[in-house]
Amino acid sequence: MHGLILRTVQRFVTDLYGPPRWQAVIKKAALDFDDFEAMLEYDEPVATALFNGLEASFEQPMDELLEDLGTYLVAHPSNETVRRLLRFSGVSFDDFLFAIDDLPERVRMAIPDLNLPHLDLRAYASGTFSLSAYDAMPGFGHVLVGLLRTMADDYGALVMVDYAGRTQGCESLEIRLLETTFADGRSFDLASAAVGG
Repeated sequence: MHGLILRTVQRFVTDLYGPPRWQAVIKKAALDFDDFEAMLEYDEPVATALFNGLEASFEQPMDELLEDLGTYLVAHPSNETVRRLLRFSGVSFDDFLFAIDDLPERVRMAIPDLNLPHLDLRAYASGTFSLSAYDAMPGFGHVLVGLLRTMADDYGALVMVDYAGRTQGCESLEIRLLETTFADGRSFDLASAAVGG
């Protein structure tokens, strides 16, 4: 597994719960090191041990932890770069949704060896969508649920996002966009990065 993913899990735990909780995760995972390098590739047993340690340390369902991880990717101040990458999809949440199919390619431009699952958005009547993540690692859909809910808040949209299950390596979500301008979103300036802000 790409080290950036495991490093993100490490930062998620340390940023939100502190270094002692990270050490508890490492102990439950029975790993002999506690720091992941973002640009390395790790064997699957290491990743499996880490996620098992995470679940055991928090005594919380993995689905909930992964949704929290998706929220962390957008909402935590240390991840402003991720938020900016996502907000460049458009000025409204529905713009963002219609551009989500392109997200894996945009990520690959920044990190060439990080392969995200292929995303396929389908629009139906009355603001209803389905989002499929093909060839996704188990749990990726739950990360997307947290990320999408947080992005909806970021845009000020009222949205319901539900995990719809996993079939043959494809994780599916159901999305209902109830109102695009439900509340004031977080401020965002497309030009600020260009001028060093």
